[in-house]
Amino acid sequence: MPVIAVLVALMLFVVVLIGAVTGSTPNACGQRATGPPVAGIPANYLALYRKASVDYGIPWEILAAVGSIESDHGRSRAPGVRSGENDAGAGGPMQFLSGTWASFGVDGNHDAEKDRHDPADAIPAAANYLRHNGAPPKMRAALFAYNHSKTYVDDVLNRARKYKTTPASSSSPTEGASPAECADAAAITAPNETIAKIIAFAMAQRGKPYVFGATGPDAWDCSSLVQAAYAAAGLTIPRTTFSQWPFGVRVPNSQARPGDLVFFNSGPGTSNNHPGHVGLVIGHGQMIAARCSSCHPAIGVEPYRRSDWTGTTRPLLRILRSRPSVPPHARALPRS
Repeated sequence: MPVIAVLVALMLFVVVLIGAVTGSTPNACGQRATGPPVAGIPANYLALYRKASVDYGIPWEILAAVGSIESDHGRSRAPGVRSGENDAGAGGPMQFLSGTWASFGVDGNHDAEKDRHDPADAIPAAANYLRHNGAPPKMRAALFAYNHSKTYVDDVLNRARKYKTTPASSSSPTEGASPAECADAAAITAPNETIAKIIAFAMAQRGKPYVFGATGPDAWDCSSLVQAAYAAAGLTIPRTTFSQWPFGVRVPNSQARPGDLVFFNSGPGTSNNHPGHVGLVIGHGQMIAARCSSCHPAIGVEPYRRSDWTGTTRPLLRILRSRPSVPPHARALPRS
């Protein structure tokens, strides 16, 4: 087979296995563009907050809290909300100054126009601006950059917490992480659907107990959690940390990215070449891991940059190379 044909076949296979999609990608707090109604937020604005959350990785409740303060979700009749500017020069439902809008405005509805008075443009622009200023990891600093007031920052976080925990019916509160926890745990948007499924499954296990040797669904240990997360995407990796370590393709720690496994010299009988603990990278220097039976939470998000970090592997590379549908000569292309 000619080399060009082999390259094309291999590229097609990779696209089929891990084709990039963005519409269904969850952020670190497991939010998607759809969800139940929330009291006090118009349905069209709620949908835009959730979509911007998916696209930019900013918790939707943070965006909703900003929109609530700035314009009552577009319902305010104050100067500048629906047209023009107020005395401070701000305009639109998210109250952008013209100079800030020029730098961070977004054509959210793809109508070839960036209109700060259009919520379809203004809401993703707010997410874009917050992310530029360090959110989600540095949420307070990003909100302070949005409005230079500590009182404003506290107001946003308090409103966000209420939105997150209070659905349309106050008799059936939703459960979930607080805005601060979402900010600390927020992930880089998953680069493709396969990794999105892996991360989404693992994040859904937060709060469950750690039991050594458990394989779910009610409890997990560190290696069974990541094995099950990969299985949720239709992929098979070994069961234990000791066998997962040599399975994936080693990558430099500096290149860790969502979906990778990070290993630690932690636990009895372990060493740098025989790590005993594993976590799943979700982004922004964070991993989700089943930690220990006395940890709170036992399964949760935490930084992986620590002194006992032994190494990083990328199981997807191993899986790609071992798929029988890829011809052997396509796995190792000849040198030119």
